[in-house]
Amino acid sequence: MTFFKTILTGSALALLAVSAQAQDVVRVAGNFATEHSSSLAMVKFEEELERLSGGAIDVNIFPAQQLGGAAENVQAVKIGAIELMWVGTAYLTRTVPELEVIGLPFQFPDRETAFAIVDGPVGVALDDKLATEGLTSMGYMELGFRQLTNNVRPIVAVEDIAGLKIRLQPNETHLATFRALGANPVAMDVKELYSALEQGVIDGQENPFAIINVAGYAEVQKHVSNTGHFFDFISVVGNKAWFDGLDADKQAMVREAMATAIAYQRELAAEQDAAGLGTLIEKGMTFTEVSPELAAALRENTAAAAAETKSRLDVELVGLLDAETAKLGM
Repeated sequence: MTFFKTILTGSALALLAVSAQAQDVVRVAGNFATEHSSSLAMVKFEEELERLSGGAIDVNIFPAQQLGGAAENVQAVKIGAIELMWVGTAYLTRTVPELEVIGLPFQFPDRETAFAIVDGPVGVALDDKLATEGLTSMGYMELGFRQLTNNVRPIVAVEDIAGLKIRLQPNETHLATFRALGANPVAMDVKELYSALEQGVIDGQENPFAIINVAGYAEVQKHVSNTGHFFDFISVVGNKAWFDGLDADKQAMVREAMATAIAYQRELAAEQDAAGLGTLIEKGMTFTEVSPELAAALRENTAAAAAETKSRLDVELVGLLDAETAKLGM
């Protein structure tokens, strides 16, 4: 496995595209820390695909923003400068807005329900939308329930969120949700987040406990709460022209290796998330548990944002989502 020591963007990515046209070379880019479950899962993918292909397919993994930030990776895969990426699904919503249908506030009661939706007909419909944009979906990993941190005050009531300048992913539903809570949300690529927190440019951010931990945000944030306002996914997508150009055997190998990696990641993600909060407290963050009253108020205040998102998305897709969630008793 080869790791680049510098971030490659712009012309450097173009050079990569020219120098590695052979279909047996697969570059996989991600913005997650090397110790995050998703990055470890990509190492598993590398091992599995090279084993299945008998070494005929060479996989190179580039985690931790080595090939640029999340937004840059999306563009690089779309143009074929990189074959594959793993990225928070929110970063794809400006390419495929329909992905917002699985990013509604307080949408899923648990991770099992979330994966039942994306592994079923709703996920198939979203994969079809990605394909129209030149992207081949390889499946969904867990990013997890997103939790709020900040440097101003503990969150014990909705009013405590008001006025906070909070970094969010570039997802319109996420931004609208925090506006509804009275915050001042700022869309920002993850590569800029740590320094923005450190410099006080923003007051806080929201991420799963495991991300908050491995990204070192405990060093620059004081307060954390288990708001669980979104359940987030990591999309694994490839350049469609590249994947379609593989022969049937190689396509099957890629799919099989990725299925193994995703199953591994989901299990590991649950373990990392369970341990994450305790680690953050050990590192000095102040934890304020969300009360039932606050949880109810958060849901009430964000219901309109969820309804607005559904109103502007494909009617058939929303109907499919409603039907599938009804089957699950939601």
